[in-house]
Amino acid sequence: MITGAFTAIVTPFRDGKVDYAAFRELIRRQVAAGIDGMVPVGTTGESPTVSYEEHIEIIGHAVEYAAGQVHVMAGTGGNSTSEAVYLTERAAKAGADSTLQVAPYYNKPTQEGLYQHFLQISRASKLPIVLYSIPSRCGVEISVETTHRLAASSPRFVGMKEAGGNVDRVTQLRAALGKRFSILCGDDALTLAFMAAGAHGVISVASNIIPREVAQLVKACAKGDFAAALKIHDRWHPLFKELFIETNPGPVKAALALMGQIAEEYRLPMAPMSEKNRATLAATLQRFRLIK
Repeated sequence: MITGAFTAIVTPFRDGKVDYAAFRELIRRQVAAGIDGMVPVGTTGESPTVSYEEHIEIIGHAVEYAAGQVHVMAGTGGNSTSEAVYLTERAAKAGADSTLQVAPYYNKPTQEGLYQHFLQISRASKLPIVLYSIPSRCGVEISVETTHRLAASSPRFVGMKEAGGNVDRVTQLRAALGKRFSILCGDDALTLAFMAAGAHGVISVASNIIPREVAQLVKACAKGDFAAALKIHDRWHPLFKELFIETNPGPVKAALALMGQIAEEYRLPMAPMSEKNRATLAATLQRFRLIK
């Protein structure tokens, strides 16, 4: 079962290319901070703007740098089934431990289309599959019924990253899928609420910045120590919210750049933050003594 705190890790760029030296150091910090796993080339990793070759290289480097110390869940979804199949096959060869499969975006498939899409991917490799439902970006939700249908069709469907903002979905998924199906929160601000409702961890953006604290929050929840978890949640909630003051991953990359860990570089259509929002984010980082 896939549980714990996973970092949706950024893809650092420098001069138009992936900055693998910075990427290695980011992963080293994650491992040292006690994070349970990472998700390279997901939404936060700017997957839509990297080439197929870069996509596979990033996963391969993540596996290399993690060196078996943490779980690597490769983001290999897409709105083309053939693309998702290709990337998943290559991620398996690169040594990924599992794959994160986002709902196809823009083309808005029916639930039957989603079922057929994910079923085809499940036949491409033996990697465990974590589905990723984020209707605000994809325009379609992976229904509980479709999730149950997929899990019944293949043991490779092992979990869901739930990013629809609805805590009740945790209860619905648990009731339909049982105890062996992993439910991972997709929103840092809801980790406490999701885990109180029975979720098993988080795929976090904030852990790019504060990996140790996010790991501690998840561990406290897993032990049932919700009083300790609430203290961590309350302390860091302002940062959780401000990392989404603009479209992810703009703020988190800006924060890492302000902390001196990466160059602040994006690929269009992603653009740097507005100066007003950057100042707000910088003030929060200073208040938490993450920057001077």
